[in-house]
Amino acid sequence: DFFTIIGSTYVFIIFTGTSNCSSVLPFISTQRTIVYRERFARMYSSWAYSVAQVIIEIPYIFLEAVLFLTITYPAVNFYGSAYKVFWYFYTVFCTLLYYKYLGMMLVSLTPTYQVATIYASLFYTLLSLFSGYLMPGPKFPKWWVWGYWISPSSWSLKGLLTSQYGDIKEEIVAFGEKKALNAFLDIQYGYKYQDLPIIAIVLLAFPLVFASVFAYGIAKLNYQRR
Repeated sequence: DFFTIIGSTYVFIIFTGTSNCSSVLPFISTQRTIVYRERFARMYSSWAYSVAQVIIEIPYIFLEAVLFLTITYPAVNFYGSAYKVFWYFYTVFCTLLYYKYLGMMLVSLTPTYQVATIYASLFYTLLSLFSGYLMPGPKFPKWWVWGYWISPSSWSLKGLLTSQYGDIKEEIVAFGEKKALNAFLDIQYGYKYQDLPIIAIVLLAFPLVFASVFAYGIAKLNYQRR
């Protein structure tokens, strides 16, 4: 049952994330042409557009996270604790936010919508591969473990599962052995409950970095044909 919950959480993250990223690509690509025109006309600066575009996504993502929480939290039957509900919401909100900003960043760094789509597909594969579900973090070879640590999806999965089960000492039978649930999370996946503050900071850092790169790309890169 626990592995089923982990799998469901993994699917939640990847499916909703890729949907958010893919949906924003054509919109930002179209808007960028308008930004070029307005910048040439000195109507407004690229930074003004970038900041506005980044901020306007926040209430939409907030509403999406609330709806996502309302549907999935009781469906999976997570613990009815206000503290755990908040952590679930925070992790989902940051996850949807960095996926959205990832799509915006890719468009700002590439010449066309088609190229951005190709790179987005590559990122989806890497985010899935290094999420820590297909292969747990402690199982990664040393020369590939850096991909696990810099993958945003691995921190999302870590935040969701650690906040829900990192303090649960109920015994389960895993691989023929009886273990406390939090001990199994630590041994099998490397998830430690005391790491939650670090997880919170890292989850917030990803959307900030992606949004900053998007703003820089829109302001400094110009792919118009001369």
